[in-house]
Amino acid sequence: MDKSKLPPKKIPTRSATIDDHVNTKREILIFSDFDGTIALQDTGHLLFDKHGCGPERRQALDDQIHSGERSFREVSEEMWGSLNVGFDDGFEVMKEKLVFDPDFRDFHLFCVRNSIPFNVISAGLKPLLRAVLENHLGADAAHIDIISNDMRMGPDGKTWEVVWRDDTPLGHDKAASIQAFKGDSAILDEGELPPLIVFIGDGVSDLPAAREADILFARRGLRLEEYCIENKIPYIPFDSFASIKKEIQRLAAEDKKAEEETGVPKFFNPRANFWRRASSKGAQDGAVTLASMKEAMKSTSSLHSGAKTPTAEPVSDPLHTVGVQS
Repeated sequence: MDKSKLPPKKIPTRSATIDDHVNTKREILIFSDFDGTIALQDTGHLLFDKHGCGPERRQALDDQIHSGERSFREVSEEMWGSLNVGFDDGFEVMKEKLVFDPDFRDFHLFCVRNSIPFNVISAGLKPLLRAVLENHLGADAAHIDIISNDMRMGPDGKTWEVVWRDDTPLGHDKAASIQAFKGDSAILDEGELPPLIVFIGDGVSDLPAAREADILFARRGLRLEEYCIENKIPYIPFDSFASIKKEIQRLAAEDKKAEEETGVPKFFNPRANFWRRASSKGAQDGAVTLASMKEAMKSTSSLHSGAKTPTAEPVSDPLHTVGVQS
């Protein structure tokens, strides 16, 4: 079919309430980890403890990752390989025990109302993540792109094999996925600002992506926050998606004000933003682009109408101002 003859796809317009409104003309793109970030547990751990290696062996394997004895990818292959359960039967433990951040549903609706593409970028398994999002959000999950590893079931229908996204020790280099998106979307009109990249995470597989964001949120008290402190990476700690929502509204307003007064947005990471100089050679297979993000949002349009680099230290109250060095 000739796609050029198809009618233009409708994208949700910004019809948010005053409490939900984001005061900026700059595009905002959000990438978020899933396990430990959107969900408060790890989907894989729930499966391994119930249908695989069990909690004691799983904890021992986790310790091997943290000590550096074995790579995340190597340990994960052993964990997923320990499963002996069909997908549908295994998914029952997700229905029984998986707990989402209590404010995620509202945050997701906030993104839809403000036409902010929200994307899961994960070291988990795409079919499993898609299933749990649909179970939690229903039809509203349709606009969320998932950038992650894949899986296939063995001939017996009970053994699980990870299909890794790349050949790195993590199996999915989240930084490379974000960079691929940027490279594919590098061409900007004269005077157009690059999108404001927001990353939300909690753990070890999020470390490569931590340096790729203009604004980074790290769940308080977990490994990503420790990494940011150790490496002096500016970040904002969070306890729930409700605080992230408020911070995005505040930071977007500050960013807009700075751009209007100085011509330069407040939150602009030179390391992450190479939009104008990157060669657009086409994204890797399966990469998410701005166009695909907006395309995915069309399914919810009818449902929901109506350059200084920040160098902040973590703040105790996530609603306080993030400092910026002059």
